[in-house]
Amino acid sequence: MFGQANVLAAGQAGFPPTVDDFYLPSILPWGQDSIWFTKITAMVWIAVGVLIIFFLATYRNPQLVPTKKQWFAESIYGFVRNNIAVDMIGHQGVRFAPYFTTLFCFVLLTNAFAIIPFFQISPNSHIAFPAILAIISYVLFNYIGIKKHGFVKYFKNSLIPPAPWYILPLLIPIELFSTFIVRPFSLAVRLFANMFAGHMLLLVFTLGGFAMLSANAWLAPVSVLSWVMTIALTFLEFLVICLQAYVFTVLTASYVQGALAEEH
Repeated sequence: MFGQANVLAAGQAGFPPTVDDFYLPSILPWGQDSIWFTKITAMVWIAVGVLIIFFLATYRNPQLVPTKKQWFAESIYGFVRNNIAVDMIGHQGVRFAPYFTTLFCFVLLTNAFAIIPFFQISPNSHIAFPAILAIISYVLFNYIGIKKHGFVKYFKNSLIPPAPWYILPLLIPIELFSTFIVRPFSLAVRLFANMFAGHMLLLVFTLGGFAMLSANAWLAPVSVLSWVMTIALTFLEFLVICLQAYVFTVLTASYVQGALAEEH
């Protein structure tokens, strides 16, 4: 974002920002003809590496009286296990707590890149990454449901609600669309839309300040107001970052709970 602001201040970029600002060039000198390894890709790998190193380091020598790092890691796991896995699924949710914790931490960290200096864009503002996460959760809850109930019973419970037979021709397509199409689609789009919109708002107010400052000296006070709004929106974006990580994990847990239930 600051790089784009400097370019705009130098008169080398247009305003307002467009969707093209989300498609970044390759960061490798030998990859200029392709975009296979962009800043977005690097952030995903950084997030994976940070999470692996963090949890390995904190649990390398676990203590009965935990250190600060161990306490912090255990607090994250305990929050997800007790407040998401167990609350949503019951005692069976404990076995899914490691996956939910990983999912929560990964979404939270990749979202947080949106407000971290020098990164300032979230990989989840590209639909591809939320879509992959949604597909993983989609495969998970369907696999769990089929494993517990069997293929026929699982899809029968999912598609045929307890209702009079004469309205089933109407309800079955609705259940099919809702369960097997809307769920993964809504998971992906909800996360993507929030991170995309948040980044665009911050970009508009940041670059807008530079645009007004460079256009007319009389607009300098307004440009300062634009940057103040950027700071305020950054705090709001932090709340959205945390909320979206929580919502994505809670919805995944609710789908797993529905797959395990005897009647859907």
